[in-house]
Amino acid sequence: MITITGIHHCAIICSDYERAKHFYVDLLEFKILEETYRAERHSYKLDLSLPDGSQIELFSFPAPPNRQTQPEACGLRHLAFKVPNVAVAVRELNDKGIVTEPIRIDPLTSKPFTFFRDPDDLPLELYQT
Repeated sequence: MITITGIHHCAIICSDYERAKHFYVDLLEFKILEETYRAERHSYKLDLSLPDGSQIELFSFPAPPNRQTQPEACGLRHLAFKVPNVAVAVRELNDKGIVTEPIRIDPLTSKPFTFFRDPDDLPLELYQT
């Protein structure tokens, strides 16, 4: 039997590397583990660490196609980040100019959550744990 113990990383392809790097490193304050320029692909790969040890691999490619699906289509719907207090996290994001949706309550868990978007309009969620 295979034992899966968690999610190691999520890979994101961005359209503007410097803008995405600023968003994830300077605004969301994720730690840079490694930044690699792959000359043969004209591409960056930025490995970012979150406090729980999970990672985001941020990729850039020349002229990537736009996201073709909406969140309700088959495939990855969104990426959710754990936070101790959604209201505090929302204020911190808003203070940095990041727009968030109104806080909602999950009807199944009674936990607060909200969504915001990265520079490529990818849906990101804050979920109170």
